[in-house]
Amino acid sequence: MAFSRHDTPVRVTTGPGGLARATLTTAHGDAGVCLQGAHVTHWQPRGATPVLFLSTRAEMAPGRPIRGGVPVVFPWFATRAGAPTAPAHGFARTRPWRLDTVEQAGDAVTLTLLLEADETTRRLWRHDFLLRYRITLASTLTLALEVVNTSSEPWAFENALHTYLAVGDVTAVTVEGLAGASFIDKTDGMRRKRQDEASLRIVAETDRVYVGTRGRCVVDDPVHDRRLVIDKHGSATTVVWNPGAERAAAVPDLGPGEWRHLLCVETANAADDALRLAPGERHEMVATLAVAGGPSRAPTRLLRSPGPEETTR
Repeated sequence: MAFSRHDTPVRVTTGPGGLARATLTTAHGDAGVCLQGAHVTHWQPRGATPVLFLSTRAEMAPGRPIRGGVPVVFPWFATRAGAPTAPAHGFARTRPWRLDTVEQAGDAVTLTLLLEADETTRRLWRHDFLLRYRITLASTLTLALEVVNTSSEPWAFENALHTYLAVGDVTAVTVEGLAGASFIDKTDGMRRKRQDEASLRIVAETDRVYVGTRGRCVVDDPVHDRRLVIDKHGSATTVVWNPGAERAAAVPDLGPGEWRHLLCVETANAADDALRLAPGERHEMVATLAVAGGPSRAPTRLLRSPGPEETTR
């Protein structure tokens, strides 16, 4: 499907590795989406530095996951229970998605992409499903992932929008919004802990799965003098990840020292918060990313529009 800039603020071209790429351009900024994986690789508000981190060594090749941006995780998070050889984070992030519609409303543009079960997905996970993913570029970036059970039996799943945020220096940032929350510490034998601190500082490898968390997170980035705000609904899990220096050195698709410039704050339903859908049921998870002024600037008021009911129906 091809679009002309004269007709719509979206262009679909062939990008690196021969992968189809949609480029969105509005008065508010620019974004890029790789149709493999429905993977948002870039978002840059007008006049600002990019909000999403993308590794200089990211693999752009058919069937390969992309390091950075916003990978779509489905139908399991991390390693699949009982199937250690299954692809990490499921198959949605490496499957080709179909571009369904492009809609424009004022200064906002929305891409809708679809993924359905096929012979390849059924070999990994036997269930039938439909994923509908709406990517809206306006003054914010809104990502809405809808999961529909199109099979004749119920099934459980996990999902996530594995957002890589670009930060000036991860050791200088703080993450607010998780005080008092319980988390699974994947760097400490999956032990269950509680965050007693008012805000999280990244001082070493960090891999925390916060369960029962439905509120806003704010990443205060003093180097870039800005706050990155993540609002969500339909999500009960927040994952915070940074590999740290030692682990990053063993990641082949991450450039030298790049671990300092990324922080994943992921909107998810995983672990205790995995979901179950009956035949015909649906669930929508939405993440909205916004940029506000840093502590040295006057704060920007961010308004959250009402979301759909947080149910699995």
